Formats: sequence, C-alpha cells, structure tokens
Amino acid sequence: MARATWLLGATSLVGVALAFWQYQDNRALRAQLAERHAPVAAAAVVPAPSPELHAQAARSAAIPRATPRPSLPDAPTESRLDRRARRTEELAQMFGRLEGESEDDYRSRVMPMIGAGLLVPRMKLEEARKVAQDKAHVTPEQAAQLDKAFDKIYGDVLDYTNKAVLDGQLSPYERNVAGWLEYAGGLGGILTDANAQIGKVLDPAQIRTMADAGFEWGEYLGVKAPWEQLKPPPPRK
Repeated sequence: MARATWLLGATSLVGVALAFWQYQDNRALRAQLAERHAPVAAAAVVPAPSPELHAQAARSAAIPRATPRPSLPDAPTESRLDRRARRTEELAQMFGRLEGESEDDYRSRVMPMIGAGLLVPRMKLEEARKVAQDKAHVTPEQAAQLDKAFDKIYGDVLDYTNKAVLDGQLSPYERNVAGWLEYAGGLGGILTDANAQIGKVLDPAQIRTMADAGFEWGEYLGVKAPWEQLKPPPPRK
C-alpha cells in the first residue's frame, strides 16, 4: 500500500496535466449535452399558436417557393481518438516548450501554474502530517531530522525526473503510457531509501500510529516535492 501511495504522489506533476485534460474533456461533453437539450427546453416554453397563426401558416405553405429552404450543414463529429489527439496537442502547448521559447520564458509561464495547482494539496497534507505527528508524539527534533532527510530524497526525485524528461520517457508532446509506467516503477528505489530514512528517525510504534491516523508518507513526499524546480523539457523535435 505504501509503495502504491508513493507512486501516486510522486507523479503529481503528471496528475496536474491529466486533470486539465479530463476537465477539458468533461467541459466538451457538457457542451454537447447542452446543445442536444436546448431545442427541447426551447419547445417547452413556446406557447401554443393561436388559430390565426395556424391560418397564416397554411397560407404561407400554399405559396410556391422558388428556392429550397436553406439548411445548416451537419455539425462535425469528433471521434474519441480525434479528441484524444487534440487533448494531447493541448497538453503539449501547455507543458511543452513553445516555438522559440527560452528556458527562462518556459519557467515563467509554466512553473507558477504547477505551484498553484499543488498549493491546496500541499496545505492539506502539511496539516495532516502535523495532526498525525501529534498523535504519534513526534518531537520537534524528530520532525527537523525528517525534513533534513527529505531534502536529499527530493533531490533524487528531481534528478530522476529530469533524466526521464530528457530521455523522452516522460514527454509533454506525446502519450507514452509505457514510459510513464517505467518511470513510476523506477521510483521504487527512492521509496525504499525514504522508508529507511524515516525508520532511522521514528520508532515502529510512531510509524504505525501515523499510518493508523490515515497519514501516508508516500503521498506527502510526492506532493511536497519541489516540482517547480524541474528543468524545462527540450524543444519539440
């Protein structure tokens, strides 16, 4: 369970992108549903025509028409694969390097957005850690030792992620599910080191008490990692 939670937390950056993707997808579906229901709703509020309007309509129908009534073309339909391709391109525009964009320009455009997306989860997990540590009677000295150990773990995570982006294992320009899974699997070694460091500071009873309180170190570390310090991805080839 701890391993699965760590992997979920450590891929928070991907989660932000996918959340935007799903939001856009749901918004498009809601728009389609609204268009379908609009004629029904309009018909429900239109009052019944009077006999005079019936007679006028009959006279109009009797007049021969020189040209056929204009009609709108059928709305283009988008297949699931077409929509997925469009979403992939939208993500590339959001998290990839734009044409001619420097690394500094990329950081100014993207990193504040990532920080804003993780702001609330980080606040909630920090509060959850405080509550769990109080229940486990974690001392301020122990908490400071954990924070110092986590600095190295965060550095390892960033180095590993930067390499994965540089190698194309994680790419904002394409759907590479195999690469995502391989990246997540490679975090196992980092998780093992993190658990070892925590075990050097907290005793087994404290670790168990925090876990019983619903706190997961893997989720905490994954969300609290300074993803805003990642290196910009290479330009699209």
